[in-house]
Amino acid sequence: MKALVYHGKGQRSWQDVPDPGIEDPADVVVRVEAVTICGTDLHILKGDVPDVRPGTVLGHEAVGEVVEAGGDVRGVRPGDRVLISCITACGRCRFCRDQRFGQCRGGGGWILGHLIDGTQAEYVRVPHADHSVHLLPDAVSSEDAVLLADIFPTAYEVGVLSGRVRPGDTVVVVGAGPIGLATVATARMYAPRRIVAVDFASSRLDAARAVGADATVGADEDPESLVRDLTEGLGADVVVEAVGVPETFEQCTRMVRPCGHVANVGVHGKPATLHLESLWSQDVTITTGLVDTFSTPLLLDMAASGRLPAAAALVTHRFVPSQMEEAYDVFSRAVDTGALKVVLGAAAHDTVSVPS
Repeated sequence: MKALVYHGKGQRSWQDVPDPGIEDPADVVVRVEAVTICGTDLHILKGDVPDVRPGTVLGHEAVGEVVEAGGDVRGVRPGDRVLISCITACGRCRFCRDQRFGQCRGGGGWILGHLIDGTQAEYVRVPHADHSVHLLPDAVSSEDAVLLADIFPTAYEVGVLSGRVRPGDTVVVVGAGPIGLATVATARMYAPRRIVAVDFASSRLDAARAVGADATVGADEDPESLVRDLTEGLGADVVVEAVGVPETFEQCTRMVRPCGHVANVGVHGKPATLHLESLWSQDVTITTGLVDTFSTPLLLDMAASGRLPAAAALVTHRFVPSQMEEAYDVFSRAVDTGALKVVLGAAAHDTVSVPS
């Protein structure tokens, strides 16, 4: 089969690799029908995630059809259409029993495209299938569903829930990429007073308004002044960091009010300074975390009932699998190409118009 293989910092290729098979009775093998690229994959290619060994197939978000199931699998069977979660869960360890699946100690957690071969391939083996794949309702398209493998659960759990968004809050989302946009969309479920999106790219700010942001500001402008003006100098109740660089994290801590929450969602490859000299007396809560995906069934139900933005609001580019290298190039040059989320699937057009 073909797959996107990581060969070390800055190196990747779409190449032939062995087909996966059942290695444990709890495994399934899935034929991938739709797959996407995550910002975390770009972090891997930059060398920010040293756990990923050269030779690993990347990717942790996909939708497909079960083609083989181990003898212990009870929840799905060959022929079922499933969502592959970005988080694998054994279902038995102390963290899984608390629904902290991202911290699974039984061979799960974030392993696809990280510690084992991932989803950017024609076929993928998924361990602990009964806790790691979800049957898809007929009402949810593959393109919509693939956004629920990672970005919507991450935004909702690590951004909105950890940030404790409440009715009447002022919420600032720094970074209007796919995670930031999903944060805007899911924060609206809690009826905040206003949501402010911050980003360099005007196209991403347009998308933020389309999914529910009440105000937008370019990061090269002065978002801190805007937040002060909107809150009579108090600061935002919740600030979500969805970029993953030191400058934006530090900016978030300057925009939050006393007793407010900073929810860090971005993947950081470099240290950020925590300015305790100004924060120590502010009673600010700062949270970090890896998504647990406990919310995936809820989000699937919401998608099936039309209560989440459709893929059309976030997917900007579509490719066939053989265009994986081109898809990476487009996604990595998002400022130039306007890419938000790219999806690869057999039903995509054979050619894709890509802004230069």
